[in-house]
Amino acid sequence: MTPPYQIRADYDARTIVIYQAYSPAIADAALRAGRFVAPFSFHRMTWIKPSFMWLMHRSNWARKPGQERVLAVRITREGWEEALSQAVLTTADPAAVARAAVHVQWDPERSPRGAALNHYSIQVGIGRHLIRTFTDDWIVSLTDLTPQIRKASTLIKTGHATKAQRLLPAERTYPIPQTLQDVVCPAR
Repeated sequence: MTPPYQIRADYDARTIVIYQAYSPAIADAALRAGRFVAPFSFHRMTWIKPSFMWLMHRSNWARKPGQERVLAVRITREGWEEALSQAVLTTADPAAVARAAVHVQWDPERSPRGAALNHYSIQVGIGRHLIRTFTDDWIVSLTDLTPQIRKASTLIKTGHATKAQRLLPAERTYPIPQTLQDVVCPAR
């Protein structure tokens, strides 16, 4: 049985992939520049998600207005863990949440058809005071997953979920130190 609060992600020894959905204008500018640039907003919190399926649910498989393009954003594990070290759970004291550079919330993980599962996915909000570090120092690469997402969505809708599964990123348990787990996971 999957533990209720566990970070699952696509990662290697040096990097972790997080997902974000954007309008075509933001995605195209970022892909051309190889990093986030205007019209991306550096003045508001940006939410990053290592769960591909949760973002598929959130963006309606890249069909929700303003979220028609999904990017795989490969960042350093050092940056990811730095963000987690500065996190405050959104369920914490409101004053602590207001001061936090990074917010963490957990939402039910989703199946390919959108059903809520019995375990949770982490969402990490990078605050405006840390966004430049995220965009300039942590990002290693950006990849547009939109064509593969559209193909997977069509396969699922037409009863070919097994074929669609081959197009989805492989995610496994991300090994965070106990000190970070104590920061980002709700008390059990």
